[in-house]
Amino acid sequence: MVARFPNPWDVFVVGGGPAGLATAIAARRHGLSVVLADGAVPPIDKPCGEGLMPDGVEALHQLGITIPEGQAYPFRGIRFVSDGVKAEAAFPRGTAYGIRRIHLHRVMADHAEARGVHMLWQAAVTGLHPEGVLVAGKLVRARWVVGADGTSSRVRSWAKLDQHELDTPQKKNLRFAFRSHYRVAPWTGFMELHWGRHSQVYVTPVSREEVCVALISSGPKLRLEDGLAEFPELCTRLKNAEHASSERGAITVTRRLRRVYRNRAVLVGDASGGVDAITGEGLCLAFRQATLLGDCLASGDLGRYQNAHRALIRRPALMAHMMLFMAKHTHLRQRTMQVFQSSPRSFAGMLAMHVGQGSTRDHISNGIALGWQLLTA
Repeated sequence: MVARFPNPWDVFVVGGGPAGLATAIAARRHGLSVVLADGAVPPIDKPCGEGLMPDGVEALHQLGITIPEGQAYPFRGIRFVSDGVKAEAAFPRGTAYGIRRIHLHRVMADHAEARGVHMLWQAAVTGLHPEGVLVAGKLVRARWVVGADGTSSRVRSWAKLDQHELDTPQKKNLRFAFRSHYRVAPWTGFMELHWGRHSQVYVTPVSREEVCVALISSGPKLRLEDGLAEFPELCTRLKNAEHASSERGAITVTRRLRRVYRNRAVLVGDASGGVDAITGEGLCLAFRQATLLGDCLASGDLGRYQNAHRALIRRPALMAHMMLFMAKHTHLRQRTMQVFQSSPRSFAGMLAMHVGQGSTRDHISNGIALGWQLLTA
């Protein structure tokens, strides 16, 4: 199968998820020859909250991808719910979408193939080579090798980039996510984040008659059905709803690397580090990294990718830190929620920062106002 393709390739992408497909598409837009390999059979599913924020939709558009009508369900903002206190805000601009991961993957894979990316599905990449990669033990020559193979990236290990982690395993915020779908009409035009003492639950509308429910916690044994018991309002809404999918689980981890490339190998998406899934920014971050990487591969300047990669992850990392802090400190979270409920502008300002909208001055001003409200609450 491999021998019939021309050698050498400009780019070999290891991993056919959204990050890998986005990188392959970005590289093709610069005229580079690209082959992508993954051991799975498309469409590839993965447990996630399935919400695509407005900045993620914009990042997809920059790659030339538009979600077809009927494949996704729009929602207009975010709602936080914690111990009976609610706060909600609409996005400053743009529309967000709930979209089943398999639908997103199918759209992206079709677009990549139409752009001329050569796909190797059910292909085992078995190692790096000084001239490229090994696929089922056979050499495929490539100028650049992109590791888009997720949190447990083998490319990262083969390239010895694991040695450049800034966080030791003991300090990582390792958490566990479980997701399922329920056949029930969405009850709100918002994505909801429900805060509990031991977990957080995302509810994302993905169609007119289906919602995605994802639970995130630090306990690997806390499954979705047991975790929902902490959220009586959600239990009531889902009580008679039929399951539309089986429960799937995944690990979410905060990981930072000093370097995201070495020689001809470079990392993107979760393989290059990431932030806790509580931010809902994983897809957007991967798409923006992919667009950047495509440009840097075309120019041959991976040093620029390294520097810009660090800048791209800064805001999501800050938001992850803030939200995990709220998750761990119940009393402070409730005070913050009360401020958000009584002062919708504060919550709207935080949401604007979350999705990368608004000016730095606006964010500083909103942060000072929120701090003052917390002190005087």
